[in-house]
Amino acid sequence: MGKSGRQKQALRPNGSKFGGGKEEGLVNGVRVRMWDFEQCDPKRCTGQRLARRGLIKAMNLKQPFKGIVLSPNGTKSVSPADGMIMAKDGLSVIDCSWARLDEIPFKQMKSGEHRLLPFLVAVNPVNYGKPSKLSCAEAAAACLAICGRRDAAETVMAEFGWGEEFFKINAELLDLYSECVDSADVVEKQNWWLKKVEKEAEDRKLGNCMYEEYDSEEDEPKMDKFGNYIIDGDGEEEEEEEEEEEPKLDKFGNSIVD
Repeated sequence: MGKSGRQKQALRPNGSKFGGGKEEGLVNGVRVRMWDFEQCDPKRCTGQRLARRGLIKAMNLKQPFKGIVLSPNGTKSVSPADGMIMAKDGLSVIDCSWARLDEIPFKQMKSGEHRLLPFLVAVNPVNYGKPSKLSCAEAAAACLAICGRRDAAETVMAEFGWGEEFFKINAELLDLYSECVDSADVVEKQNWWLKKVEKEAEDRKLGNCMYEEYDSEEDEPKMDKFGNYIIDGDGEEEEEEEEEEEPKLDKFGNSIVD
């Protein structure tokens, strides 16, 4: 009989086992932890998958943690300024369902430096295309990338077939955030980017409306032989037509030919 899933040791991306002296939950030198509330489907849970692979380590609520905690309880956005804290004390995510956040005892998770993630788009199969609905793996990877550890972020996302897509969809934002100085700078750049995208969408909509005005042949603008647009004004032609000479008549009403 083959070994059960629990008897098998998970392999890390480099092919080594996390047993035998290797620290569980160590990704490219960064400690990654997780509070797991078992609210998600185990088959789809990215946090549990990373735990099975030895890339993340679960901990209980009473366990002390001094690193960066990605949590709705945060009052500041994660930023490159948090890189030193993360390098020293690690990173932790909260594995729970977005639909059951009210069940999470956030007040009991006071340890660590709690941070919010800035605007990013999810690509996980459950919430693909939804803003800010990141999975545990996406959240951890985003924090790592923003704090200057893109190598560790890519190691985390390499565990998923859609992992590379996360970096493609959020490429501009991740680059923008990783170049910031602190939390306030991240928020400022986030708001600037959102306004820019909103304006681009409005411009595209306006441009489409202008083209829609000429959907039918009757509405197409008229052009002269030189390629200039002809604008009708009150039903009169703007181009002046040469007046034809009226024929000269003698006193008997006969035309006089010169």
